[in-house]
Amino acid sequence: MSITLHKGENCGFTENVIVSPPPKQTSKSRQTIFFENPPRISGRMAVVGEKEGKGPVGAYFDKIVKDAKWGEKTFERAEIDMLMCAIKGSISDADLSETDVQLLITGDLLNQLTSSSYVARELSMPHLGLYSACSTMSESLAIGAAFINAGYFDTVACATVSHFATAERQFRYPLEYGCQRPPYAQWTVTGAGSSVLTKDGKGPRITSATLGKVIDFGTNDLNNMGAAMAPAAMSTLLSMFKETDTSGDDYDLILTGDLGKLGSDILRDLMLEQGYYLGQNYIDCGNIIYDVTQKCYQGGSGAGCSASVLNSFVLDKMERGQYNKIAYLATGALMSTQSCYQGETIPCISHAVIIER
Repeated sequence: MSITLHKGENCGFTENVIVSPPPKQTSKSRQTIFFENPPRISGRMAVVGEKEGKGPVGAYFDKIVKDAKWGEKTFERAEIDMLMCAIKGSISDADLSETDVQLLITGDLLNQLTSSSYVARELSMPHLGLYSACSTMSESLAIGAAFINAGYFDTVACATVSHFATAERQFRYPLEYGCQRPPYAQWTVTGAGSSVLTKDGKGPRITSATLGKVIDFGTNDLNNMGAAMAPAAMSTLLSMFKETDTSGDDYDLILTGDLGKLGSDILRDLMLEQGYYLGQNYIDCGNIIYDVTQKCYQGGSGAGCSASVLNSFVLDKMERGQYNKIAYLATGALMSTQSCYQGETIPCISHAVIIER
């Protein structure tokens, strides 16, 4: 079954929505933070590579780079440029200057967060570097929202990036090796996404965040990311439903990150076993970023996958009034470059944020 996505399509949602006040924190709310002063996503930008630009949501991305090296000598330098472009673009979209940003929260997949650190070196901003693998974007939004809600900052930029050529040779094999992939593998997205959170201003609000637990169901194949991460998404989604007193029907969109086709099918089955049916309002970023004809196996992965889809296709529809309330759960596999080769299984995590118009 194929799904055709049209920019500006009318999904039947109304414009006038009143955001209800957050429920008070109770002893049962152990993973979820409710923001009494919910920050706004005032600016955003998504930058992707040529392959991603040809996918089903390609028309929504702000910038599509056809040169995988971005004119640089290395893929790593290109990844740095992509992250820088996304951050600066989101600041501009928020009608702010770089000096207005009080905190920069970034993450990537490379050793010691090199892409993030090199970007922060060129920007005169306090910086927090995060590593939560492919779940880094939702974690950065949760932390940034908490800082603003508490009154510590008024403006926070949250961004992540990944690059096919840099991640593949770090976590799997050298590109020149030409290793054949198993059918359950995913394709690392070349992309970056950035969101600027502000205390006031325009844009949708982040009303709560559910912090995930590390879950490991025993998968040890580093190609099978979808199967490894699906239980973590289930764990966080169940906690979010219970602690916010909601179900799938309360959201216009439930969005997971990077489970791909196989992983999202597994999540549907796992949730059904728990009594929750995920209907047509559930999609996965890795499952929609590539078309089946692009031969990306089970779909996209990488820290830039859900970050780029959220900051383009999803927030575009929210700004148009087609989505009024969404739950965004990025998912991450927390293995190292050596752990699977040493026989370790893959611990995974998923963090959720609820975004409302």
